Amino acid sequence: MQTKTALVLGASGLIGSQLLTYLLNDDYFSKVRILVRKSLSIHHPKLEELVIDFNHLEAFQKAMGEGDVIFCCIGTTMKKVKGDKALYKSIDFDIAVNAARFGIEAGYRQYALVSAQMANANSLLFYNRIKGETEEVISTFPYESTHIFRPSFLIGNRKEQRIAEQFFGSLLQSISFLLPKPARPIEAITVALSMIRTVKNNKPGIHFYTYKEMKDQHQNSMH
Repeated sequence: MQTKTALVLGASGLIGSQLLTYLLNDDYFSKVRILVRKSLSIHHPKLEELVIDFNHLEAFQKAMGEGDVIFCCIGTTMKKVKGDKALYKSIDFDIAVNAARFGIEAGYRQYALVSAQMANANSLLFYNRIKGETEEVISTFPYESTHIFRPSFLIGNRKEQRIAEQFFGSLLQSISFLLPKPARPIEAITVALSMIRTVKNNKPGIHFYTYKEMKDQHQNSMH
């Protein structure tokens, strides 16, 4: 079996950190390259960590290197950017799109993007609109396979305490059986394992995954 090189953006986040752990322990991948703003202080023989400024596009493009699969889990919150919509877009949209563009030029063949359940380029809500616009642009790049994951509320151990989110997440979990499947809260680990399973299948074309598809992929990855 020919092993693959994976590139991860957003490796410090809730999904990205889970994804990184599983990629490093999966023999399908011989190298895992992560691009980060500050070191994660993780040491592993397969890991290549590059600390960069994503606003410096030449350095960003060089750091991409060559590889097979891009996993984009990049994302921020309005709280972190202090309500600055331009800064928010420069992270959630610009980094994801620039990586897609650079990846095509470097010969990457698959792109897996974490989006959002309510992504819609025509939405009046800023968050949903940015996610939808990101999906639309990335879908135009000629990857052999483009995989777009649309989780709803994410469940997992976040590095920072978010009391309101923890309460809301618990509430959603308690009534999840009442919600339509795409809107149900989902574990970050389920999204991460679904992403890995999907790129291994290497199904050509552009594909979207919501709650049911991610749950099914997770179950399949456990067998």
